[in-house]
Amino acid sequence: MKLVTFRHDAEAGWSEPLDSSLDSPRTLVLLFGAADVAGVAGPIADVVAAFPRSHVTGCSTAGEIHGTAIHDHSVVVAVAQFDHTEVRVAHAVVEEAVASFEAGRHLAEALDAEDLGAILVLSDGLAVNGSELVRGVNGALSHDVSVTGGLAGDGPDFVRTWVLRDGVPARRVVAAIGLYGSEVRVTHGSRGGWDKFGPERIVTRSVGNVLFELDGKPALDLYKRYLGERATGLPATGLLFPLALRRDAKDENVVVRTLLAVDEERRSMTFAGDIPQGWMCQLMSANFDRVIAGAGLAAESAMSMDADADGPVLSIAISCVGRRLILGERTEEELEATLDVLPPGTQQVGFYSYGELSPHANGRCDLHNQTMTLTAIRELERRAA
Repeated sequence: MKLVTFRHDAEAGWSEPLDSSLDSPRTLVLLFGAADVAGVAGPIADVVAAFPRSHVTGCSTAGEIHGTAIHDHSVVVAVAQFDHTEVRVAHAVVEEAVASFEAGRHLAEALDAEDLGAILVLSDGLAVNGSELVRGVNGALSHDVSVTGGLAGDGPDFVRTWVLRDGVPARRVVAAIGLYGSEVRVTHGSRGGWDKFGPERIVTRSVGNVLFELDGKPALDLYKRYLGERATGLPATGLLFPLALRRDAKDENVVVRTLLAVDEERRSMTFAGDIPQGWMCQLMSANFDRVIAGAGLAAESAMSMDADADGPVLSIAISCVGRRLILGERTEEELEATLDVLPPGTQQVGFYSYGELSPHANGRCDLHNQTMTLTAIRELERRAA
């Protein structure tokens, strides 16, 4: 596997020349860029033209990650030319959020094969129900497959996101990349680092990602009570206080949901992912040091690679926009924490997202908010018989 990463800046141009010698049917090109299509159309066209035989895909961001640095209004690119691993890309169009499950099922069926080892999903961040998307993917796979990825971003604006389809940024699109063969190794980690506070409550009325009642009482009223003076800044201040969800008191797997909107008339709250009725939930608050440490723990989870593998490693870092807004000037510390743990020489690209897709420690994929999710890709050398 040959691996290079680079970026484009509107003033400085490309950080290094595009190496077309890496173009091949076994080459994966990942591209993450600003949501402003007009501002990134030129660099995207450059990449597509330089790698005509490769599988080029990517999405918009709430901040582009290159190494330990975060950029805005730029394009970051990773080019991985595999020696033995096959690459396939499938797309689905989601006209309405209710079609998200079917989109996930379609993508899984398009990529499913006996030698499928991993799927990376990049989805529109606004038009797609991420919970239903991953449920569709999980249900259609014939065997256990690592599924990770994220929902595209649009800075802090939540207006427009895009995913590359046929080399062009498009809305309402989901792209899924399949990696095939026995030599590819894909590991993952996903951690938050938030502190829970207050009592656990039962979701007594919800519809999809809209929460109406907790313990039989209006959810928004309870939420405001805990936020105190910060409640006047809703929904923006809700990024500081996500919800921790679990199926029941015995369930150790917790998913986090970020607040997107409030409805004062209906006393309800809309979150970036489903809030299942009957589940238990608890408020969370940011602890800066623990949030940063959580990124390092995610990297530790992604370190379960073959001890004798010594080739290059591509780390795809997908972190929630809420973490960036909360950490502010300290945000790059969480990127440093990941590379401090990953193998020396690991090259990292990624983006700040509207939702992260990853299993917990193991098991099937789920939608997360307010986490740092890492996908580490390495290819083993094929041994002679």
